[in-house]
Amino acid sequence: MAAGCANYPADPEDSLETARGSQLQVGVTENPPWVEIDDDDKPFGLEAELIIDYAERLDAEVAWTVGSESELIGLLDSHQLDVVIGGFDENTPWQSEAATTRPYGTASDGTGRVLLVEMGENALLSDMERYLIDTEDERAGEMP
Repeated sequence: MAAGCANYPADPEDSLETARGSQLQVGVTENPPWVEIDDDDKPFGLEAELIIDYAERLDAEVAWTVGSESELIGLLDSHQLDVVIGGFDENTPWQSEAATTRPYGTASDGTGRVLLVEMGENALLSDMERYLIDTEDERAGEMP
């Protein structure tokens, strides 16, 4: 019976295993100070750094896709992205269309900040949340 539980949590689209040693597909929408985009469409800021560090843990490169929230949620839903960042708070209206991580920190206005993951990709979501827990102390004091 224990052997049947070996693959849980699971990713129906294999997002976590596909990203390991390869690429983490990340959608990004600008929302300063959480995420900003330079003239070359390269993201920077707290959430971009979080994703870069998480990808290193997976031995993966980050493939960035810049777009509007609605465009990126559509790409997430169609399995073209693994994660979407953009300064989302824990009350994001996208909760019905994307899974949210546990808050990685609390903003000065008291809201928790989250990252968005494709619905059902529970192994990726769980792994990201372990990363957020493991690195929580490193982010102390960094929240705008």
